Amino acid sequence: MTTELCVPAIAPPVMNAPLQALSDIWYQSAAQYGDVVAVHDPHNTPEIQLTYQELTAQMDTFAAALQHLGVQRGDKVALFADNSPRWLVADQGTMKTGATNVVRSAQAERLELLYIYSDSDSTALIVEDLKTLAKLRPELDDRPVNFIILLSDETPPQAEPTQVLNFNQVLELGAQYSLKSVAITPDDLATLIYTSGTTGKPKGVMLSHGNLLHQVRACKSVIHPRPGDRVLSILPSWHSYERSVEYFLFANGCSQTYTNIRFFKKDLTQVKPHFMVGVPRLWESIYEGVQKTFREQPAGKQKLVNRFFKISTQYIKAKRIAEDLELEHPNPSPSKRLKARIKAALLSPLHQLGDRLVYQKVRAATGGCVRYFVSGGGSLARHIDLFYEIVNVPIIVGYGLTETSPVVTVRDRDRNLRGASGQPLPDSEVKIVDLETCQPVPAGQKGLVLLRGPQIMQGYYNKPEATAKAIDAEGWFDSGDIGLLTHGDNLVITGRAKDTIVLSNGENIEPQPLEDVCVQSPYIDQIMVVGQDQKQLGALIVPNLETVAQWLAEQQLELKLPELGASDRLDLDHPKIQALFAQELRQRVKDRPGYRRDDQIGVLRLILEPFTIENGLLTQTLKVRRPVVSDRYHAIIDGMFQ
Repeated sequence: MTTELCVPAIAPPVMNAPLQALSDIWYQSAAQYGDVVAVHDPHNTPEIQLTYQELTAQMDTFAAALQHLGVQRGDKVALFADNSPRWLVADQGTMKTGATNVVRSAQAERLELLYIYSDSDSTALIVEDLKTLAKLRPELDDRPVNFIILLSDETPPQAEPTQVLNFNQVLELGAQYSLKSVAITPDDLATLIYTSGTTGKPKGVMLSHGNLLHQVRACKSVIHPRPGDRVLSILPSWHSYERSVEYFLFANGCSQTYTNIRFFKKDLTQVKPHFMVGVPRLWESIYEGVQKTFREQPAGKQKLVNRFFKISTQYIKAKRIAEDLELEHPNPSPSKRLKARIKAALLSPLHQLGDRLVYQKVRAATGGCVRYFVSGGGSLARHIDLFYEIVNVPIIVGYGLTETSPVVTVRDRDRNLRGASGQPLPDSEVKIVDLETCQPVPAGQKGLVLLRGPQIMQGYYNKPEATAKAIDAEGWFDSGDIGLLTHGDNLVITGRAKDTIVLSNGENIEPQPLEDVCVQSPYIDQIMVVGQDQKQLGALIVPNLETVAQWLAEQQLELKLPELGASDRLDLDHPKIQALFAQELRQRVKDRPGYRRDDQIGVLRLILEPFTIENGLLTQTLKVRRPVVSDRYHAIIDGMFQ
């Protein structure tokens, strides 16, 4: 990897004029970066590649067609589709008319899509393809639908009672008309994004043009993209997290390539991205792939690699203390910092040797040009954070919710406090209050996280009571998260208020930190801690059967393991295997900072069904749907504590 490949040879951007509508960014980008590739989809057939000028022209043409079809400012247009340049054209084409798009994945459950269409008062529909349209039949006939657009090139059915056009037909229609100017203000509604609905029916989060423009402006205080920087996109484009960061990067002339799980590892090495947005599970998958590669090496090489990682862990932790960037040891004394600085200096040569022999190969697998991996949508486990710091792949963590557009805080690469979620963006505020009294608590004390700023949603669509419950009279939004403010005004999220497990002795337990340490075990792929109203905690565990098989071979135990998804458990419940997992849970929980006796996981159950999006146990951003998992496994959970 040469340095030149990592530095785009494009002039820096000129100063942006004030923006009133999100759609205005495309005219500025087209003027400044016209011939720069904006979007690239190498996996589409045929391959799609559009410059900023070409992309902006398609958006205008799409918007002109919508206007001819009757779309006006304030209308609601449902957009049920997934990642592609055409999704972006439809998204911004809708906004250019002054209409509000209502977005969701084409893979969502049909009843959820039908509910969203009706609840949002949509009057037109844009879908991924004929398959998505067929999924909504016949109930769609009972709803007001002025027209339907397919983002595919499929031939529209002739027998449809509603006008149906494919993507190319829409562009041909739009080419016959000029886009009429629409006066859009920052207060105008830009999009409705429906919450995942893990409990109850989903709510439509109202985000305005001003909400989204705040993200475009404020993220520049932390992330510093250059025109032509390469971005690899894998998260759902309709999700607020991926979406807002994409808008920000497009406003700064970056080139985005779409990938998917199938091609992700290959695209990392071929695209050589400078930026990538992901959820914790994505970074964990890279980590697990590296660990698997290490386990396949000869025993001597494994021992050497493990030795380097142990030395580098000591080096990194000493370096953090010396720079006052260690979450567990804030504000160290001058003598402690000096001692840490000396220790880091002594360990540095061995760390650098590990970098030359091991870590640079890990960086090569990410393309070797990463300036930032941006993690959000959930807490990043400490061992994952440490791993990327050791191998020198920069990763920063942000925090927010769909209701906050979503970014409220983000870590600064130059003051990257690992384990925290960063400092507030410009014009953003964070307040920690007592759960019962709602009064502010001292710095360093846990409480409910309240948020305020220009990115806070306008409210939940047609749900004034839910809006009033979420946002108080002073504009503070109740995040539902538990956290604290530590040194440097960094926010640390410790769990969800609604996820808190209350044991029968009255002790409150946050499951997420326990899960984060337990999943570090090579024998555990996924885990969910349970135990509401019980005497002790329990855990549902999806085992890593490959590493368990290796352990059995090392122990010379002739036991048979099932495959994931199998109904026959074979010897999975053998006392030796159960003891292995019990020991892993016991030791890892005990070794975590702030350990308490009530944190111990006393009972466990190994399950053979992984948590996935497809089976409904994960959200689209790969968070465990705790109520859904609890409901599906309620008999097993109840039996665990009998």
